[in-house]
This record gives sequence, structure tokens and C-alpha cells, in this order.
Amino acid sequence: MRIEMPEGLTPWPCLEPAADAGGRTSAYQSLKGAVKAWIVVYMNQAAANTVLLSPLQASAVAGTGSKAISAARIWTKLDEAAVLYVKQTEAATYTTDAATKKKIVIFEIDCAKCLDIAGGFDCIGISTGASAAANITSALLFIQPEYRGLSGISPLTD
Repeated sequence: MRIEMPEGLTPWPCLEPAADAGGRTSAYQSLKGAVKAWIVVYMNQAAANTVLLSPLQASAVAGTGSKAISAARIWTKLDEAAVLYVKQTEAATYTTDAATKKKIVIFEIDCAKCLDIAGGFDCIGISTGASAAANITSALLFIQPEYRGLSGISPLTD
């Protein structure tokens, strides 16, 4: 399976590469004016511990009222030697296996389906569960605006 993202998507940093022994939560970014977003998690899993990845929604970039998203489409490449990504069952979280490999996990966030837009939740972030100090995680956010030309909308402000 190939994953294709539309042209013109700008990556926004979510999680800077860092050791993840205790787990951590990214900054939240606004998806106002967006129809979809992709959270792309990259990890160098050097210790044999699973890692829980949980996209979270909030009502403000400050993380106000954060809670789980609804089920999202997920793709994984759990071994750097693999060529293709594997589509996983839609879910609100994903837990990696314990194999010591470099891994990529992609969450496709369909704003209308995954976020509580009616309840005012239009910001997204991601948290990692506790694992081991040798596991390095990072994440980027790619946003697809509703209309072309909305590049002036900043995900950093409400």
C-alpha cells in the first residue's frame, strides 16, 4: 500500500526527537480551516519496550480539556528494512511491538470524523506512553487546509 499526501502540505514539529522513558505529550496545534492532518511518528526503538501512541484533541492550543480522538486510520512501517506500509485497524491509539527497530507510525486525522468539532475541539497533539530511555521518539504534523491558499492560517494560534 502506498500512502500519498496532497501537494503543499507543510510539516509542523510536534515532538522534538528525545528519549522517552517516562512518556511525554506534544504541544497542541490548531486544525482550524483544515479537513485532514497526519501525525507522523518516527522512533528509534533501541530498548525492547512497547510504546503507546495516543493522538489527543483539545479545545485550545494550550491543551485545554484534552481527550482522546475518535478512531483514526493508521499505517505502520515497523522495520526500516520494510518497503511498504501496513494499514492497521482504525483506532484512537496504537501500541508498537517490542522489537528493537526504527519505526514509523502514521495517524490520518479526518477532522470531521476524529475530532469533537461540535464541542469546540479543533486542536491536536500526541502523547507517548512510558517506555525506556533508549527509545527516541519524534513526530511531525502535516495539515491539509480546507481550501487552497489558506497557508496564512497558523496552527500555533487558536
